[in-house]
Amino acid sequence: MTAAAVAAGGLFGLGAFLLVYPLLPATPVVDRALRRLHPDLVVTGRSGLAAADRWRWLWRPPHRELALIGRTPSQYAVSVGGSALIGLAAPLALATLVPLLGWRVPVVVPVGASVAAAALAAWVAHRDVKERAARARYEFRRAVCSYLDLVSLELAAGHGPVAALERAASSVDGWVFEQLRETLLRAQLQLHQPWDELRRLAERINVPELGDVGDIVQSAGADGAAVHDTLLARADSLRDQIRLEALARAKAVTTKLDIPGAALLLVLAAFIVYPLLTRVG
Repeated sequence: MTAAAVAAGGLFGLGAFLLVYPLLPATPVVDRALRRLHPDLVVTGRSGLAAADRWRWLWRPPHRELALIGRTPSQYAVSVGGSALIGLAAPLALATLVPLLGWRVPVVVPVGASVAAAALAAWVAHRDVKERAARARYEFRRAVCSYLDLVSLELAAGHGPVAALERAASSVDGWVFEQLRETLLRAQLQLHQPWDELRRLAERINVPELGDVGDIVQSAGADGAAVHDTLLARADSLRDQIRLEALARAKAVTTKLDIPGAALLLVLAAFIVYPLLTRVG
């Protein structure tokens, strides 16, 4: 009884901590601010040693996915580690209640269940990051289509390549265009070319279509080429590609829905054939 009370109290305290901790005011971290201004900068020191770096040999964080959804490797490590701890503690807490029912379970069973639950919870947390990044990447690609159109309109209005990129990004709200504005501002503060920063962002979040914007506009800035039609053609091509991918996903979902339909038909056939077989027998 005492062990069950201790386990229940520990789980209650852990749940209360996880609920209250996000509401506490966060302490400003200098290395995160520096990393936003200088993505390629390696910050050394005690605060720069993240938990994900310590456990990289065990679980490699998906850096591109984390950069896309705006999370750090430390936050990823806390999420995966917390999920694993919850999965590890839940079967052990249940195992303390089993003797109260008069059952005897070997020690191997709760230990194995705890290890399996911890691995499953960690995998679910990792998979959640992957799925959120996939949805964010799809939304980012759709926003790039609009960005291509806006940049082409700004160039057609007589603005220069750099001004066209900045004005097009500042004319729309949303997290995608906010990230574009931060990238262009970083290029301005560091005296870099904006298309170079766009290519770095495209490589960091694995959205190559954004790098195409930088490549096309760079040709306008370097050679003075008229890229209005090129931008519009690239936007139309990207929309067709997104439409085809959406159609392929819809077909895959439709194919999966055929499986329960076929199973239902088999069940109905069994209900119809079974009475006939019983009469014949």
